[in-house]
Amino acid sequence: MEKTRINLDILLPEVAHERDECVERIIRMLAYKRGIDKVHVVPHGEDHGAQLCFHYDPTVISINKVEQLARRAGAELTEQYGHLLLETGGVRHPRHARLIEAELRRQTGVQTVSVSGTGFLELEYNKGTVSEEALLKAVQKSGLRIRKVEDFHRHGAAPAPAPGVPHDHDHEPAGDGYAHPGKPPAHDHDHAPGGVFGERTELIFAIICGALLGIGFALSFVHGLSPYVSIGCYVGAYFFGGFYATKEAVAGISKGAFEIDFLMIVAAVGAAFLGHWAEGALLLFLFSIGHSLEHYALEKARKSIAALTDLAPKTALLKAGADIREVGIGELKTGDVIVVRPNSKIAADGLVVQGNSSVNQAPITGESIPVDKEPLADIPADLSKVDSLDAKYRVFAGSINGGENLEVMVTRVAADSTIARLVKLVNEAQTQKSPTQHLADKLERYYVPAVLILVLLLHFAFLVIDEPFSSSFYRAMAVLVAASPCALAISTPSALLSGVARAARGGVLVKGGRPLEELGALTAIAFDKTGTLTEGKPKLTGAHPLGGMSEEQLLETVIAVEKLSDHPLAAAIVKGGTEKLGREVPPASNVEAVQGRGIKAVRNGAEVLVGNKQLFEESGHAVPDEVRTQVEALEGQGHTTMLVQENGTLIGIITLMDTARAEAPEALAALRKVGIRKMIMLTGDNQKVAEAIAGPIGITEALGNLLPEQKVQAIERLRKEEGKVAMVGDGVNDAPAMAKSTVGIAMGAAGSDVALETADLALMADKLTNLPFAIGLSRKAHAIIRQNLVISLGMVAVLVPLTISGLAHIGPAVVGHEGSTVLVVFNALRLLAYKR
Repeated sequence: MEKTRINLDILLPEVAHERDECVERIIRMLAYKRGIDKVHVVPHGEDHGAQLCFHYDPTVISINKVEQLARRAGAELTEQYGHLLLETGGVRHPRHARLIEAELRRQTGVQTVSVSGTGFLELEYNKGTVSEEALLKAVQKSGLRIRKVEDFHRHGAAPAPAPGVPHDHDHEPAGDGYAHPGKPPAHDHDHAPGGVFGERTELIFAIICGALLGIGFALSFVHGLSPYVSIGCYVGAYFFGGFYATKEAVAGISKGAFEIDFLMIVAAVGAAFLGHWAEGALLLFLFSIGHSLEHYALEKARKSIAALTDLAPKTALLKAGADIREVGIGELKTGDVIVVRPNSKIAADGLVVQGNSSVNQAPITGESIPVDKEPLADIPADLSKVDSLDAKYRVFAGSINGGENLEVMVTRVAADSTIARLVKLVNEAQTQKSPTQHLADKLERYYVPAVLILVLLLHFAFLVIDEPFSSSFYRAMAVLVAASPCALAISTPSALLSGVARAARGGVLVKGGRPLEELGALTAIAFDKTGTLTEGKPKLTGAHPLGGMSEEQLLETVIAVEKLSDHPLAAAIVKGGTEKLGREVPPASNVEAVQGRGIKAVRNGAEVLVGNKQLFEESGHAVPDEVRTQVEALEGQGHTTMLVQENGTLIGIITLMDTARAEAPEALAALRKVGIRKMIMLTGDNQKVAEAIAGPIGITEALGNLLPEQKVQAIERLRKEEGKVAMVGDGVNDAPAMAKSTVGIAMGAAGSDVALETADLALMADKLTNLPFAIGLSRKAHAIIRQNLVISLGMVAVLVPLTISGLAHIGPAVVGHEGSTVLVVFNALRLLAYKR
């Protein structure tokens, strides 16, 4: 068998990541072709994007034929399936979202659809059976206003609009609400139902209902007053309290669904039928006020997420020669230079080319301390590969400049900026449901019909027990109120939405409900070493003189020679040695590099040789046993060693190490406090180096000498032992291990395409201390979801028996039912105030 790889973006240009359903489709299409033994995904790597790997028999099928089959299959799928992300207005709550989801799922050609309570719709459709225009009209027909349309899987051809950039989609079906060409997307925040009083109409109607209920109840005690006066007030209360519930009920019934609103209206009408006008009005008052508070809570979480779109300014100061003019950020191109005034927002991702300043990156990375920025002297020719540059040169759109002027060269256009991608991913995350939410939705689908059957049977209780029909009917209505799963419907989505919003505000991107829930259940975490637990850059850790040479003389000699080298180890020696000496050292001369071994130069007339043991052994210079023993001891502690020789005499040993991050011990200690009992380090370095790093910082187990596939095997073993395990890395060479873990976590994801795409959860700042915050938030969200489920189901479990037995009437059932709904909503909102 032989192998060949083809980039996924070549085969499926509309697919953004390897988890898309179209990837599974193309694998199924090709896996059983003659001569092809196996097809699988190769995740993002350091030097390539996601790929499909084909194992084929060259005696049966040629490599050209494999590529032809793959391209043909990709073209068929691209031609057949489309993907859309829509931002809409008019989704009132999660139950309404489910109704719209069910309605759109029935549309011909729709493959998958997910609707969030925040108004975001993710659609996959068959282009051969339904057009995009027809789908957009169907969405509008369902009562939603389309604010923005993103073909969010397309690369390059139609990038997702950046915040504030006019949407350039060329579809304009009839109707309002589109982000038409030349017009910025509307941000009218009209998620709540509209009406005569605007956004607050539902709340005002609920208050009027309560006032009429109170007046009617008070008048019922006035002697001599006709009871019809009180009933008139109750009828008014019915109108205002039941207006929106009736709209919801009618909408649900028209779509073939009997939702909670329908149950409430039936119960209220039943109470009126029996003459219990006050109890029916109380039911509608509490139900409407509960709905209003529910909408308020969701709107609060929505606005917390929507605030991300306002982080980047809408205009920038473009520098062209000596002229500076204000332009929209959509006009900026890669390579443009913009001026950033003191205390203003930075308009684009870029490199500092002029000026020094401290930049507040908290809106993007969650870092509380401003980061010092300085100009980069040598601008790279390829601006698309700036992720590897030091953070002190790079800035992000939406971050806030300090007290000095900066000039920034744009490296990403507005649609591809870090903040634009962050907003897009958070919006997509809102459509992803968690396991608990799927379970609650499934439970509710069976629960509501079961309640209706129970209520119907209770209507005939008078045939079994000695009571009038009116008593049986009243009991049935009370049970209907008690058993309605209002709190259950809102308990999980409200908590997940608040959790995702709080995480985004803290510099943590959570890609949906599943990783938010799974993270909270972890007991084990695996870490990559280089760049995750360590700085990722070697540092000078020691200068050990030999033969009477002083440490200062040794450093002067080695710095003079290494100044002439461009090797990363040489730069670390020069930087660390100069800091130690506190002064500059003149460079040596006549430099000569020895590939992979070291460097040779002349200083003060003496020949100096700096390199590893192999350099001296291969050049015929014997290394004394005592020096060899010292070198091996230092290497056993995790150091990289270099020998220094002057005119044939060894004068010292230089040691370097990729040292642990300063915050690593604190971060790992914090992880233990939040319940992580096993922390493992995975690295390709030798075992001694791994143990030297792991021990002092608190890692429980270090595994060295691992190839990438062995890291995957280590993750699989950990999953068997612990059940759930997270993999933390940089999102590049750790992608295969991340894919096998329960939750893949990328560090330093700000500005990194690969890290944002491969991980389930991305820490925007390159700081380990954000990990305990993310896990703590997840555990809090997990706890709140459990509390909400206990409150919602517990209230039903208590009220239903009480109402069936006749111990509780409609009044207490209403109070318990609506009280539990309000309680779970505000319990979920506590996540927005979660502290680190």
